[in-house]
Amino acid sequence: MDKKNLCDLDVAGQKVLVRVDYNVPMDETGKITDDTRMRASLETIKYLLEHKAAVILMAHLGRPKGQVNIKYSLAPVAKHLAKLLNMPVAFAGDCIGEEAEKAVQKLKPGKVLMLENLRFHKEEEKNDMDFAEKLASLADLYVNDGFGVSHRAHASVEGVTHFLPSAAGFLLEKEIRFVGQAVENPLHPFVAIIGGAKVSDKIGVIENLLEKVDALLIGGGMANTFLAAQGHKMGKSLVEYDKITLAKELLAKAKARKVKLLLPVDLVMAETFAADASHKVEKVAKLDQKYMALDIGPATSTLYQDALQDAKMIVWNGPMGVFEMDAFCKGTEAVAQAVAKSRAMSIVGGGDSVAAIEKLGLAKKITHISTGGGASLEYLEGKVLPGVAALDDVRRKIVAGNWKMHKNVDEAVELAEDIVSDTNGTLNEVVVFPPFTALESVAEAIDGKHVGYGAQDLHWEDEGAYTGAVSGKMIADICAEYVLIGHSERRTMFGDNEVAVAKKMRAAYRNGLKPMLCVGENAQERAEGKTSRKISMQLKSALKGITPDEAEVLVVAYEPLWAIGSGQAATAKDAQEVCLLIRNKLEKLFSADIARKVRVLYGGSVNAKNAADFAISGIDGVLVGGASLDAQAFSAIARSI
Repeated sequence: MDKKNLCDLDVAGQKVLVRVDYNVPMDETGKITDDTRMRASLETIKYLLEHKAAVILMAHLGRPKGQVNIKYSLAPVAKHLAKLLNMPVAFAGDCIGEEAEKAVQKLKPGKVLMLENLRFHKEEEKNDMDFAEKLASLADLYVNDGFGVSHRAHASVEGVTHFLPSAAGFLLEKEIRFVGQAVENPLHPFVAIIGGAKVSDKIGVIENLLEKVDALLIGGGMANTFLAAQGHKMGKSLVEYDKITLAKELLAKAKARKVKLLLPVDLVMAETFAADASHKVEKVAKLDQKYMALDIGPATSTLYQDALQDAKMIVWNGPMGVFEMDAFCKGTEAVAQAVAKSRAMSIVGGGDSVAAIEKLGLAKKITHISTGGGASLEYLEGKVLPGVAALDDVRRKIVAGNWKMHKNVDEAVELAEDIVSDTNGTLNEVVVFPPFTALESVAEAIDGKHVGYGAQDLHWEDEGAYTGAVSGKMIADICAEYVLIGHSERRTMFGDNEVAVAKKMRAAYRNGLKPMLCVGENAQERAEGKTSRKISMQLKSALKGITPDEAEVLVVAYEPLWAIGSGQAATAKDAQEVCLLIRNKLEKLFSADIARKVRVLYGGSVNAKNAADFAISGIDGVLVGGASLDAQAFSAIARSI
């Protein structure tokens, strides 16, 4: 995950504001009938308590429409939480103002306070910044552990991040890790099962998944619309006739992308929409036009079960029929059994899908059950979740400019000063790599400013009879922070092989320099499908003997040699795939924790026009060549990432 998590924060002695999703169902007596979401948040709360934080919980309940309504008070939720934690939970009768402030003042480390319903204030859903600031003023740090609300840009979700250091709680982190992988880096064969009543509810999800899956299984009422698009007469079944054209387009898209899109071959047809309705199983080609489809049939269940057998990743959202009626839940239950039986990584979201899993006692056999219906759908649709996007990045973006053999001393100083001026205010780290003759003068001119500097190369020895060489010891003496190692031009023009690169890496660390290690494949290697093998070899060789502590300050730049100087940049997708490959390799060489801290950049014909394309997940910035020689162009890049 590219965002900070709970373990990245020093919470001891701090007041931590935690957004949780406690919008739980209650009966008329105020008893909570399903506390799944509350239990899912306990890991985060207990971690904070164990690390001596004072925990301030904020949540909403129901739709009070910006007015105080005792029916939607969180007081019963606080009492139930006290039972789950086996400790007292203080309760404040408001989430801002004097009452909340006094309750927070009394709160000691290792204790929990719950604030009253956020939605008693209309400013919450409007993401009012004054309201957000009042919430933030209660604490020192902010943690979002409410995945189910993270698709909403509300004050308690997005607004507070403008005023407090922020991170994801363990629940949110888990959701992002599993659902995010399905979106960004799925395992193959990848099968998605989409159900529910209407195509219109899940158009975006289907369209996005068709770009990623190997097979898509459609069930529920939405299957009727697809079957109608194929020319089948659906009788009294629910059909969105205004979406017939869209369904045809999606079927054509699946065919063009060679995605196996499976639809029911038989259906359970009912005389009326009722639990005790007369019903029968019929083949799709011969449906009783006086009946309506309320579930997939047994032949379809078998077809779908077979399609799941060899999957390595499964995503399931939505029932196969009217699951709440016993007569029409068999299709959903059959799919649930098949998903649980599969050896694939399985991700289940959506109320009825989760209900089926839990009803059958299969929860422990599912890799991940999502707590956020709407949020998981929007994530699967490829949308950015405001509550996630707003959190602090674990890796600060970096924009680096390699000036190569350009600029004399005066020109270099002028360019550096212009870059300092033009990039003032950017949140990204900016670093320049002047030629050796100008490095010390640039250092003197911009030292202490927000722009850093480094060397384009170094020798692997600290001193000796190496005419024309510059050592890491010399570079460190002028307070340079970074050094480029293994740049494509050093490899191709000057013969830097893997042995030389590895020795230079050790020299950099020995002298307290942060290496920016460049790796990449040439056109022939790419054409032969050897990208992964080549880059894995480069990383393994260069990082041999490097300690985990040293690896934390490493920066890796992916330079596709086939794009360098050609004017042909890799696509953002090309770059993202290789950057993810690099991070996966780093995880194997070190650990997942170390890998998530290493910044991975893209470098290959980056300019002001295409730089923003690479501001996507998994790419932590860019290494710029020719465009870095123009202060205005380089600054535009720095602001666009």
